[in-house]
Amino acid sequence: MDRLYKFYASATGREQIGTIDFSQSSLLISAASILFNPLFWNIVARQEYHTHFMTKAFGSPYRGCYALAIAIFTLGIVRDHFYNSALSSQPIYPAIHQPIIGYGLIAAGNVLVLSSFWALGITGTFLGDYFGILMDSMVEGFPFNVTGSPMYWGSTSSFLGVALVRALRYEDPFTSEIYAKKEKEVRPVTRSMTKERKKA
Repeated sequence: MDRLYKFYASATGREQIGTIDFSQSSLLISAASILFNPLFWNIVARQEYHTHFMTKAFGSPYRGCYALAIAIFTLGIVRDHFYNSALSSQPIYPAIHQPIIGYGLIAAGNVLVLSSFWALGITGTFLGDYFGILMDSMVEGFPFNVTGSPMYWGSTSSFLGVALVRALRYEDPFTSEIYAKKEKEVRPVTRSMTKERKKA
C-alpha cells in the first residue's frame, strides 16, 4: 500500500506523503475562513442585539435576520470551498484514511445540523433571538438534549469526516485508471497466438 501512495504522489506531482504541509497557502486561507465565520456572525449579532443596526437598516427584525442568514450561508459556502481546496493540496497520510469512520462522522454531523435546523427554523438557526425574534420556549428536545451546540458539533463532525474520506476521492479513481490502462496495453493471449508460438 505504501508503494501505491508513493506512486500516486509522484504521478500527481505531490512531493510527499506525510502529515501536514504548512507551506500551502490554501491551508492558511482555510484556517482563517474557519476562524472568521463564527467571529463575524457573533460580532454582528451582538451588535444587533445592543444597537439594532440591522433592524434599522433593513426596516424590520425579520428582514435583518434574513439578511444575516444569507450572509452566514454565503460565508459557509466560501469556507467549504477553501476547506476542500486545502484538503486537496495536502499530502495523503495513509494512517487516517478511514472511509467508514469518515462516512459515519459525516452522517452523524448532518443529523445534528439538519435536526437542529428543523427544530429552530430559519430565524432560530440564524440568530433570530439577537433580533428579538424569540421562540415560545427554548428548544430542549433532540438534538439539544445531546449537546448544547449541535450546529457546531455537527459541522465539526462533518469536516472531520470529509478529511477522513478525502483520500478515497483521489486515490480510488486513480488506482482504477492505472488498472484500466494496464488492461488496454496488455493484449490477452488467444488460441491463435499459442499456435503461432508452437510453430516458431
